[in-house]
Amino acid sequence: MSTHRLTAPAPGWTATTDVVVVGSGVAGLTVALNVRKAGLRAMVVTKAMLDDGSTRWAQGGIAAALGEGDTPEQHLDDTLVAGAGICDEEAVRTLVTEGPDAVRRLIAVGAAFDRGEDGEILLTREGGHHRRRIVHAGGDATGAEISRALVAAVRTTATSAALAAGGIELIEHALVLDLLTDAEGHTAGLTLHVMGEGQRDGVGAVRARAVVLATGGMGQVFSATTNPAVSTGDGVALALRAGAAAADLEFVQFHPTVLWLGPDAEGQQPLVSEAVRGEGAHLVDADGVRFMVGQHELAELAPRDIVAKAITRRMQEQGAEHMYLDGRHFGAEMWEHRFPTILASCRAHGIDPVTEPIPVSPAAHHASGGVRTDRHGRTDVPGLYACGEVACTGVHGANRLASNSLLEGLVFAERIAADLAGRHAAGELPERTVDVAAARAAQAVPLPPSEARAEIQRLMSRGAGVLRSADSIAGAAAGLALIAEQSYAHLAEEKPADPRVETWEAANLLLVATALVAAAAQREETRGCHWREDFPERDDAHWRRHLITTLAAAGGPVSTPEEQ
Repeated sequence: MSTHRLTAPAPGWTATTDVVVVGSGVAGLTVALNVRKAGLRAMVVTKAMLDDGSTRWAQGGIAAALGEGDTPEQHLDDTLVAGAGICDEEAVRTLVTEGPDAVRRLIAVGAAFDRGEDGEILLTREGGHHRRRIVHAGGDATGAEISRALVAAVRTTATSAALAAGGIELIEHALVLDLLTDAEGHTAGLTLHVMGEGQRDGVGAVRARAVVLATGGMGQVFSATTNPAVSTGDGVALALRAGAAAADLEFVQFHPTVLWLGPDAEGQQPLVSEAVRGEGAHLVDADGVRFMVGQHELAELAPRDIVAKAITRRMQEQGAEHMYLDGRHFGAEMWEHRFPTILASCRAHGIDPVTEPIPVSPAAHHASGGVRTDRHGRTDVPGLYACGEVACTGVHGANRLASNSLLEGLVFAERIAADLAGRHAAGELPERTVDVAAARAAQAVPLPPSEARAEIQRLMSRGAGVLRSADSIAGAAAGLALIAEQSYAHLAEEKPADPRVETWEAANLLLVATALVAAAAQREETRGCHWREDFPERDDAHWRRHLITTLAAAGGPVSTPEEQ
């Protein structure tokens, strides 16, 4: 049984399905389409509109060994190097060997990738890859095209006629709250809050045989991020409250080249894709010096953690707020055809990459860790699955290789659907009985006020960003603990924050931020995208292993090193 839950009203309505998928990016929609093909009823619950997830913001592309001379083994090697010693090699092998066919199936669904005059798919190169293996669409709008194709496929199954025949049911503008489990501890559905008015509104419950989390990342725990506003760590928080384990939460990738909008900019920031460097743009300081040359054999195309650290170090040395990405030598035609989205974004902010270098700095981009799963997407809680950025499959290790994230979502979503289909065929996926009222016996977590969100982001950016130390992490932990204490104090004084979307999101952010900080404090080394200034070296003897995070009985996250 779930031991903790968000403070929320009792569900006022109930729905039933076989598999409920939370999230509508490449991972969630792929699961939904495939389980429906297997004869299972599917429901997609998404926080905003169907196409508002992180997938559509992915510019660079999707990595797969499709080019002449490239092999899954070479893709495996590049992924393991980027992962800095703690990738699950078998998970990576699954990713790179099943990846090419998964991309071909995505094309069959309707995704149109860029092709040359000969009709062959065009491939580009990004950081950490020794070969051109990045499939892209619309130049720099790959995620948008993948999202378009999958959303179109799902919507054709979501008409009233299709639903009558067992299509995919959609619930948009819905924030998932907590997992429902039966008396045996098996997943039996979830509670959620639907925003706005309609046939279903307010808090409700969905009964299901299985739940698949595909909620994306947690970038909103930081002040500056490439993640959309909906990326508040809801899936990781739900899983922890339900008794599942998370892993590798300390490994947050900061994208090296995010458009710098000024010292006070907050929230989602425009990404300047790695593919721009892949096509030959240079990182320079204010004096025009290419500071990555000599720091790594791949220079600007080194793995992201190395580039982000180098930019941050150069900024510190020079007292600068940003560096520059110089692609003036591309010329107007290349910018307009290869990177139209980035060009438009820069020009909208008063910068013309055709005639001037782009000011850039690192920002939170991708969570390499998440809810711990096996290679079939199964978590510690029976019937609860996770895929995409919310999951930790082990493929990213300490640092995600560029453009492996869309591939991971695609490959492991297909594996989850196959596992569910196999269990259903074997009679191992029975309907579950759950007493929704009894589920409310779990300890209710007090909600912080909605304004706590900005304070959490400020604490995390200052104490657990690109540069970390024992002192900075302790400062963040103390600030987060104070927010939690105040929430409990308000509850005791009978002045609790109202349960609503903003306070539920603040509670989720507080939990995942506290969990991330606990793991970052434990890992006393520098590895991948976790950079400890007080422990600047990689320490394989003690730390070539994962940190597993669970929720203690009292409600706080606890991180424990995995046995070597």
